[in-house]
Amino acid sequence: MKKRLFALLPLLFGLAQAGDLVGITPDELQAMQAQGALVVDVRTPGEWAATGIIPGSKTLTYFTSTGGYDQAAWLKQLQPWVARPSQPVVLVCRSGNRSATVGKMLLTEGGYGKVYHLEKGIRGWSAENKPLARQ
Repeated sequence: MKKRLFALLPLLFGLAQAGDLVGITPDELQAMQAQGALVVDVRTPGEWAATGIIPGSKTLTYFTSTGGYDQAAWLKQLQPWVARPSQPVVLVCRSGNRSATVGKMLLTEGGYGKVYHLEKGIRGWSAENKPLARQ
């Protein structure tokens, strides 16, 4: 299984270079994280406390509890975590909806070229019994 995942990494990285948001599975996220991808959890502090976070991920809320956001401030906070322009960025939320929205913004307005999101979010991660760290 791991050989298959590592064989898929070049394909996944290539797809994101085309400027499309790519949805990935928990296994693919783990493989990408092992290869240096930045994982960013865009949920709220209350959500992180309730479920935990993916080990090694960064926490950076995008949407407020009322649905508002400050795109410029969020991008400014994200920037120091990106080691190089070609570094893949994987976004995580509860179900995959918010991460898809933020991912599209990173591609169209943020200047990022390799953007992915965890398709079923932290729910899908948990359903596969993947590890979680307490925030």
